[in-house]
Amino acid sequence: MEVILAEHAGFCFGVKRAVEQVYERARTGKKLYTYGPIVHNEEVVKDLERRGVQIIDTPEQLAGIAEGIVMIRAHGVPKKVIEMTKKEGITCVDATCPFVKRIHNIVEKESAAGKKIVIIGNAGHPEVEGIMGWAQDKATVLGTPEEAQKFACQRDEEICIVSQTTFNYNKFQDMVEIIMEKGYNVSVVNTICNATEERQTEAREIASKVDVMIVIGGKHSSNTQKLYEICMQECANTYFIQTLGDLHLTLPESVRRVGITAGASTPNNIIEEVQNYVRINF
Repeated sequence: MEVILAEHAGFCFGVKRAVEQVYERARTGKKLYTYGPIVHNEEVVKDLERRGVQIIDTPEQLAGIAEGIVMIRAHGVPKKVIEMTKKEGITCVDATCPFVKRIHNIVEKESAAGKKIVIIGNAGHPEVEGIMGWAQDKATVLGTPEEAQKFACQRDEEICIVSQTTFNYNKFQDMVEIIMEKGYNVSVVNTICNATEERQTEAREIASKVDVMIVIGGKHSSNTQKLYEICMQECANTYFIQTLGDLHLTLPESVRRVGITAGASTPNNIIEEVQNYVRINF
């Protein structure tokens, strides 16, 4: 049986950068906190907790820190959180993915120029919540074509559309087209990460030619969920697992090809475990 492993699987640049920074500081022995989970992978978070890294989630918890270092998660945070660390004199290391930070800068600049900010992404996701926090006025979040159809604003308003970095690229294009057809004065900045586009395209290609597809990643990982949705469209036998322990496969003899991909927050050791298990046991 042939096992096809996606070339673009596992840690992306932004995640690798954030994880390396937090592990580096964890080795110093200083008290260390992350504002929200540093990345959306429970195995990484558990390992950091074993090393003494604590997660804080609210401004109230942030205000209560008297010593140590606070690291900003890869997903980024609202502007008010960064300002609060400065006001309280808290040592802060900003591990926001540079691609996410670019969106913060765009939103801050365009909203200051009077434009209405529309974010195409998943409402409630940490990255989206962070992006919203850089707009001067309340930003609008649209997550589905149906929501894009219902979207309306004043005719004389200028609109700036950005996207969550891990959003489905084809879906983003469809939703932008829906909004553009309404005749508004719109500027569009495609802020989907190149790594996301590559990962999604590759996952679709692999899933279209295998009998079974395995997608590895955290349960709360948006980019992994998108990979799963894309693979399900091409391969009905698609499995979403977090670790090898979640993989319960009984493959018939007719299965000739198995594909494997992984979300941007998935450590390489987990990918290798799954790949080796499939190769050896089937």
